[in-house]
Parts: sequence; structure tokens; C-alpha cells
Amino acid sequence: MTPAAAASPGRKSPAAVLLLCVVTISLLMFILLTSYSPRLQPHGRSPHRRLKLHPKNSAAVASSYGTGESGGSGAQYHHAAPFDPAIAELERRLEDKEWEREHYRLLHGDGEEKDDHMKEWEEFLKEEEDFINDDDRFNVSDRIRALFPKIDLNPQDGFVSLDELIRWNLEQARGDQLHRSAREMELYDKNGDGIVSFGDFQTLRKESHGEGNSLGFPWWKEEHFNASDANGDGFLNKAEFHDFLNPSDSDNPKVINLLCRQELRQRDKDGDGKITFEEYFHGLHDHIHGYDDENTEISHIGNMTIAKERFSKLDKDNDGFISERELEPILDKLHLSERYYARQQATHAISEADKDHDGRLTLEEMIENPYAFYGSVYFSDDEDYFHEEFR
Repeated sequence: MTPAAAASPGRKSPAAVLLLCVVTISLLMFILLTSYSPRLQPHGRSPHRRLKLHPKNSAAVASSYGTGESGGSGAQYHHAAPFDPAIAELERRLEDKEWEREHYRLLHGDGEEKDDHMKEWEEFLKEEEDFINDDDRFNVSDRIRALFPKIDLNPQDGFVSLDELIRWNLEQARGDQLHRSAREMELYDKNGDGIVSFGDFQTLRKESHGEGNSLGFPWWKEEHFNASDANGDGFLNKAEFHDFLNPSDSDNPKVINLLCRQELRQRDKDGDGKITFEEYFHGLHDHIHGYDDENTEISHIGNMTIAKERFSKLDKDNDGFISERELEPILDKLHLSERYYARQQATHAISEADKDHDGRLTLEEMIENPYAFYGSVYFSDDEDYFHEEFR
């Protein structure tokens, strides 16, 4: 027997050595992969994007009372309510802190503590933005899963329709409104009896906010205060005060009639107490047509034929004029309410997320397109803007 032959039983063949190496490397890779659990980004969240809170500051709150646009005032800034109640709650807490800081003198008198409120506000903002950017504590996909059954209510069919999304958006917006109204009432209701007189309101209003509003005409007058006083006791309770601050969203017939009367006063150039076709065509027509439904062609604005058709629809008694009462159907286009914005938000979100174009949203479509719902709180590191109107 040759030496080579004698040694062969104690040596492994090259093929066996290669196989052993492959198995060993594969085992090591498997162990590494199973022990490493990467933190996955939720659907739709870019690693270059960060969630940022955008609370409505007190100046914007003050100018937004009388929510909406008026024919003579041009476009107004509108702070849309967040889609997610959790985001809304954080922004409200930030607003409350800023509101107290700005009104500290009125609430507590002069003092050095005002600067401390600012520091507290900045610290709170940082803490809350860190919270909503921690996927373990605030995961956008998980939030959408939790909210979906609360939106899909009528009917509960596994889809979110336009009407369901409008209802949800309006619910969030009204929650914001009620919170701000209650906070403002705290400022005017000095003795805490739950009611506010016009005298108390007028004195503090000038001191804290001035005379501004977004209706296009002075609103903070006794006439408007009295219209909001539904029970006629000379004071405004919490619900009445809310109507006074947000007349465009009021269901109080006296407030609605007063808004119609104010519009007629503005549009009635010849002072005869009604609106002629000429007065309508050179003012109201362009304005309300610009806020018509999504299918309206912009090229129709100012078209005489379209204007006559719309004027005739408003002129219910066919007397050739538009009266104060006949203005009511278009009031929501003259003073844009939260109902208008809720529809705009919902329409936009569905157009962005409805990938199969069936006019409704599945849970998967919403999770895959979070920007359609959390639009303004997303902030890209390489962008210095966000879309405020749709949240």
C-alpha cells in the first residue's frame, strides 16, 4: 500500500470540505438574521419624513371666529381639524398653553411667569413630537386600523364612503370648535357663573382681540349678540356663546336670518331691500359659483346664461328679486362652514387613496396612503411646507 493510499482514510475530500464550509456559513447567516429584528417603517411613511404638530395659534383663532369667507373679504386662512383625534388632542393642549401665555395678563395680571409658559410650551411641543414620531408608541398604520371601524358606521360594510368620511371630519372639526369656544368663555366669564353679558364681552374683546373677524363685516355688535341669545335672557350660556363665536356653523334661526340680512345689506347697492339680477351678477354669482360642486367648470364663471339660471332658482317667488330669506340656500357658500371644509377634506382624501376608483375606501387603501389623512402633520426633511387644508 502506498503512503498516499494509507493516508486517505484520515483526510476529507475537497468536496466534503467545501460542503462543510457552505453549511457552516449558512448556519451563521441564519443565526444572524433571526436574531436581528429591524424596525420596519409603517406603510407610506418615508424615512425622510417626520410628523410635526401644527396647533392653531391664538391670533388665527381670533380671526377665524365667524368661520369662512365672505364675499367682500377674500380668502381666509382655515385651520383644518386633524383626521386623528389623538393628534387633535395634542394640538389642543399646545393651543391651550399658548392661549394662556398670550392671555396671561388678562387671566392673572402682569408677572414674570409669562416667559416660563413659553419655555413650558416649547418643551411640551418637543416631547409630543418625539412621541408621535416613535413608531412603538404612535404607529400610523395601527392608528388607521383603530379608527377605521369608528368611521365605517353607516353601513358597517368594510368600506368608508364619502358620506361617512364627511361625517367623521365634521365631528372632529366641531370638537375643535367646542373646545376653543369653551376656552374663550373662560376668559369672558370672570365670575364663573356660566353666562356672559354683552358688556363684559365687549370690554374684554377689544382688549384681547380687537375688532377683527373673517365675515367681511363687523360682527361683534349687540345685534349679533342678541341674535345668538336663543332664550332671550340677555346673556349667553355656553352653547349660545359658541354660536356667537361661530355663526357660520350655527343652526340658530335668528343667527342664520341675521347673516342673510347682513349679506343683503352688503349686496343691495340701490338700498331697496332686495337684490336685483344686476346686483347678483356683479357680486354674488362669481363668488358662489367658485365654491360650487367639483364638477363645475371654471369657464362658466361670469356666464350670463348660467347666472340667469341660478338667479331664477334662488328667486322662489318669481318676483324678479332675491329676498333676505331666499339667500339662505347659498349662505354656506358665502360663509364657508366646517360642513364645507369637511366635504372638501373627504373628497380630497378619497381622490388620493381610492386606488381602484370605486368611490370608497378599504382599510388597506387607507393604510397604504396615510398622507391623504395625516397630510399636514407629515413634514419632509427636504421640504419647508405642508398642505394645511387637508389633514
